[in-house]
Amino acid sequence: MEWLDKQKNRWTPKHANKILQAFKRYIFPDVGQRSLTDITSPELLATMRKMETKGIHETSIKVLQSCGAVFRYGIVTGRCERNPALDLRGALTLPNSKPQAALSAKELPAFLKLLDDYQGHVQTKLAMQLLILTFVRSTELRAAAWDEFDLDAKEPLWCIPADRMKMRSDHLVPLSHQAVRLLKEMQRHSGRGNLVFPSQNSASKPMSQNTLIYALYRMGYHSRATVHGFRATASTILNEQGWRADVIERQLAHSERNKVRAVYNRAEYLAERREMMQAWADYLDGLVKR
Repeated sequence: MEWLDKQKNRWTPKHANKILQAFKRYIFPDVGQRSLTDITSPELLATMRKMETKGIHETSIKVLQSCGAVFRYGIVTGRCERNPALDLRGALTLPNSKPQAALSAKELPAFLKLLDDYQGHVQTKLAMQLLILTFVRSTELRAAAWDEFDLDAKEPLWCIPADRMKMRSDHLVPLSHQAVRLLKEMQRHSGRGNLVFPSQNSASKPMSQNTLIYALYRMGYHSRATVHGFRATASTILNEQGWRADVIERQLAHSERNKVRAVYNRAEYLAERREMMQAWADYLDGLVKR
């Protein structure tokens, strides 16, 4: 619990609670009352095996990683001298990872043209278009607030605050001319409120996580595309176009373990990211006009 408390400034409350609940459910019943110095690798493995029998292989690996972090904390604070989780490397069954469906470069033009002609709710259409332009996570888009945007600046930016980001770090999204036009259109619909994409049922709540998913279904992309998959599509195409991998990864807000390097990257890559995001928006426009 002491280790978990030390992590709270780095994590969202939701993520911290998820780890706590995993410990309460899977770890505390077996070894929660034991001294760190007494817990052995075999008994830690036995606890992991119980999880594997339930078929939750990915969870077992994540929980083992958290256990390893606790033992490392125990070592540096003088509670124990070794980390038994290290002995279990390669001992757990790896999950069968199934990547989320993502459109290929060849499939993207047809999809964009369908989206351009989308006859559903205008807010849903604009949200989907902004998601593709910025390739942020859907949770970051749906809860976006108007005070996060500086649309009239010479170089418009969207600053997503740390408490809404997966790794608890502010994320800057340079806004292309197309993204700014789209957001200013959205201001006519929700600009008087706080949220950019409020729920149709309540202006104080964000758009439902299912709204964009169901829109994809109505467009005929069930099992062919996912909302999260647009991030993979953008990453693949931008890498193929020759943009630097570090720049793409930073714009995707993938975690940077080294905090000093993370700050440096945000400052170093912003101009290049801005150029890339405008080029990406122009590329998408070109696909629609083909």
